[in-house]
Amino acid sequence: MNLNRRQVLWAGGGTGAALLLAACGGGDETSAKSPAKANEKPRPGGTLRVGALGRASAITRDPHGSQANESDYLIISLVHDTLTVPGTKPNTVPRLAASWQASDDLKTWRFTLAKGAKFHDGTPVTAADVVWSLKRLRNTPAGASRLPGIKAENIKAEGDDTVVLVSDYANAELPQLTRLTTFVLKKDTKDADLGKAPGTGPFKLDWFRSGNARLVRNDDWYGGDVYLDAIEVKIFESPQAMANALLAGQIDVASNVGAVAARTAEKRDDIQIVRRPNDMAMPVVMRTTDGPFADAKVREALRLAVDREAMVKQVLSGYGTVANDILGTGDPAYAKDIPQRKRDLAKAKQLLKEAGFDTSKTYKLLTTEDIAGLAESATLFASQVREAGVKVEVVKQESATFWDKTWLKGDLYTTYWGTNDSVVFFASKTMVSDSGQNEAGWKDKEFDAAYRKAMATKDAAARAKVLHELQQIEYDASGYLLWGMADGIDLAGAAVRDLPTLPGYGRVQLEQAWLAR
Repeated sequence: MNLNRRQVLWAGGGTGAALLLAACGGGDETSAKSPAKANEKPRPGGTLRVGALGRASAITRDPHGSQANESDYLIISLVHDTLTVPGTKPNTVPRLAASWQASDDLKTWRFTLAKGAKFHDGTPVTAADVVWSLKRLRNTPAGASRLPGIKAENIKAEGDDTVVLVSDYANAELPQLTRLTTFVLKKDTKDADLGKAPGTGPFKLDWFRSGNARLVRNDDWYGGDVYLDAIEVKIFESPQAMANALLAGQIDVASNVGAVAARTAEKRDDIQIVRRPNDMAMPVVMRTTDGPFADAKVREALRLAVDREAMVKQVLSGYGTVANDILGTGDPAYAKDIPQRKRDLAKAKQLLKEAGFDTSKTYKLLTTEDIAGLAESATLFASQVREAGVKVEVVKQESATFWDKTWLKGDLYTTYWGTNDSVVFFASKTMVSDSGQNEAGWKDKEFDAAYRKAMATKDAAARAKVLHELQQIEYDASGYLLWGMADGIDLAGAAVRDLPTLPGYGRVQLEQAWLAR
């Protein structure tokens, strides 16, 4: 399995979707609850007890490593700051970098560090620390995909407060790439000291034991007020155990706990259900370069054969939304005006006939049970497309086999992404012809040209138009069938306020949370 991708998954949504079961039931938006805020002002103090998923065998303390545990990523994100963080609109906002400026050719970016930023030991943060950290990140096995287009030798300091990144190509969205994993450490931190290394984040590490941790407020944080005295992170191996702990009052928040737990909690007035829309994508991948789905008409037929509303209702228990075959639905640049693709069995059959698709054969749809709901989505998909005359056999593979043998290679398989980062993120990661994780083997010169043009377009409005063109091409011809988006779901006690509602990585931003007790 590709570790970088796995890190993206866990950090963005991960096994939180593990409870997105095929529990057939009518989901409805009105059942969701959220923290009440009316006429309340944040109160300082208190300890927030947060449950997060993870396995003791997979614990890592390296901020630049592959955090297979959601609990690890949560702890690291609260202790160590990145240069930028996810926002609503815009979807990239300052953090350790207070501002940034591009050269006219969009290849050179200068990031100015936040004034007053200090490590937890009181040492001021310098550009040299950031450069050292980014080079360390870039030199990890997954560094090329974390900082694409940025060679280690092209990361430099300019004085004490400016970091210069030079891209191999024009990249108007480079600040986006500095979110998520660009955690900053003190220069020359030894690997053996990573677990106790001071960060710059809103919370300081008090103690860490076997995946559990206590973090205390950083009173000198440069980023604004932090209300909680402390956050205690407790590791859980199963969403069910975590949900039970929440319902029993042993923790205050069950993070990314899933739809089944939410259904149970709906009966409890003392439990809040916090939904983070557009959190998890579970598309079907159709190989475009060769094989039975290489013909664009066949791929279009399968997209038209799917009953998306039924998929959301049954696979996601209603905790999600119908999608339109374009990845990055939470992006402000997402093209909402592209007509929603709907089920049309007659047209699907016609397209299959025109393509000469062999409906006498049975085709294998490969999937895993890494996250609950994924295999169930495959089963329902197979049932639905059969009504268009396409016979599909669902084959469940053990996780390691799937990622080694099927991912990036299969003709027809399910995949999943736990961060709904942006249109550009998915385009660069999975759809540009030379992307390292091109899941469908899709190569489209028109799409590539649109991507490069968008990245080289400085004016935001003009870039948005090009991104719209890019999404139209993706909608028309890519190898993805994205039928729906799952909500991220947290359960919280009645006193918890201001949990983050951004999807993906945004949900680890707990610095504004507080307790009304």
